[in-house]
Amino acid sequence: MTDKDKPIKIKSAKKMRDIMGLYYMDALTASQNNKLVAWITSGGPVEPLVAMDIIPVYPENHGAMIGASKMGEDLCVKAEEMGYSTDLCSYARADIACSVVKGGPIGGLPRPDMLVCCTNICGTVLKWYEVQARFFDVPLFILDTPVCHTGYTPEIDTYVKTQIREYIEFLEKTSKRKLDHDRMDEVGKLSLEGQKLWQKVLNTTAGKPSPMSAFDAFFFLALIVTLRGTRTAVDFYKELLAEMEERIAQGIGVVPDEKYRLLWDNLPVWHQLKWLSATFAGHRACLVADTYTSAWCSAIENIDPDNFLDSMARAYTGIYLNIGVDQMAAQVLDYIRFYDVNGMVMHSNRSCKPYSFGQMDIMNIIRKKAGIPILMLEADMTDPRSFARSQAQTRIDAFMEIVRQRGAAS
Repeated sequence: MTDKDKPIKIKSAKKMRDIMGLYYMDALTASQNNKLVAWITSGGPVEPLVAMDIIPVYPENHGAMIGASKMGEDLCVKAEEMGYSTDLCSYARADIACSVVKGGPIGGLPRPDMLVCCTNICGTVLKWYEVQARFFDVPLFILDTPVCHTGYTPEIDTYVKTQIREYIEFLEKTSKRKLDHDRMDEVGKLSLEGQKLWQKVLNTTAGKPSPMSAFDAFFFLALIVTLRGTRTAVDFYKELLAEMEERIAQGIGVVPDEKYRLLWDNLPVWHQLKWLSATFAGHRACLVADTYTSAWCSAIENIDPDNFLDSMARAYTGIYLNIGVDQMAAQVLDYIRFYDVNGMVMHSNRSCKPYSFGQMDIMNIIRKKAGIPILMLEADMTDPRSFARSQAQTRIDAFMEIVRQRGAAS
């Protein structure tokens, strides 16, 4: 690849790294500054923590960092030596091992004062967080969100809203402070604003050529997860959006001479991001969208900015992973139309069962209704032992040949 063919780097990336560095420094020094730390699942309701000045830390985000740093295998092996099965989620294995050996790219996460677990992403988090609550001897709150296979019912609404109230009581008891409802309203509005800005950033990839790829979105996602409900996230996404709009105006694409546009499904293969990005770019293909990064703004319509606390029940229950396969497929079809994609890449993720089990059904629906080629890649998001690069290369090459033939025939 010549210098002319190399993509123009996104300037906001450096600021993003700086913000995340400060965030982790704040978390790692929390005890020295009389601040509390709560470990929380990635799909959990973080806004009350932010409103109560409790620092939220995400073991799953840390798991992604471990995978991207290529430290996943050693930590997963350590967990297996401790007695945990290889069939267990690699995020969980890496996190459990990390707590014992203080490993990973930042030397382990700060000791939690409490744990908050929401079941809207998977069932594994229940036992994972129970393990960590016992290890650190700290209180655990579990927010159970029933799967909405056929819709959000009044019974589900009552059930989850009751737990939201119990969640606030748990935080007040554990932190020994009361929730400031004016502050909660402010955080709620910032959270919604940040989610809307993040969706606008993702929507810029409908531009041709696309100003960024799904691989970039995987990176820039971190703030809407870790700093949702803060002014920092809102201000950053305003800047990122402006940069993407500038790239569109100047005709700058992340993939030189973009010709094919693809959609990614499931979590990233963190330890292969650079290779996958280069491999698809070599075929002049850009992964312009994905189902993963959209999950943090998929329930925007369920949020009431004037009554955020009460609307959290429906918003957090209705996320992408907690709905039925038919609803998932409908969202994917919307993405295919909006981003005008030529093909789809599905990551059959050994670790994430809720994300992977329905993929064959979704694939059949997409093939029938959209008629685009679909590639299934087997891997694991953090553990590299479940990925064969040579096999993946062969399958990607064959898939892209089909995409090319379809394009030539149309």
